[in-house]
Amino acid sequence: MAGPQFFTPQKRPAPSQPVRKFTLEQANKSLPLVKRIVADIVKMHERATHNQLRLEKAKGADQQAAQRELDASVDRLQDLVDELSDVGCELKDYETGLIDFVGRHDGRDVYLCWKLGEEKITHWHELDGGFAARKPVSQLRERA
Repeated sequence: MAGPQFFTPQKRPAPSQPVRKFTLEQANKSLPLVKRIVADIVKMHERATHNQLRLEKAKGADQQAAQRELDASVDRLQDLVDELSDVGCELKDYETGLIDFVGRHDGRDVYLCWKLGEEKITHWHELDGGFAARKPVSQLRERA
């Protein structure tokens, strides 16, 4: 699946990649750390977007300063996305903080879906289903 929608700076962060499978319980236990990282990602994305717009409007010497600030914010954003990847979940949206954890349902991989501001994971969806196709975790049947 393609990376999250994002502004188009000259240097773009690589999308996060899921690296492990989670049970619903494991994913929920990781949320305190994930929440902190994702909150920082959303803030840094906003700053990088602002810096991109500033660069587009800058002239002369202001362009160099704007480019340095954009590069620094994109580098920090990439560090945060890498940190999230180390946890093992995948960032789907920089602006809303939408995250997917790979889980299992009826013997196949699915996404356990969480968004910044939610207390716990309450929905899941098929790998090709997306946010609009979410189902409540009460319907999740975790099996290997």
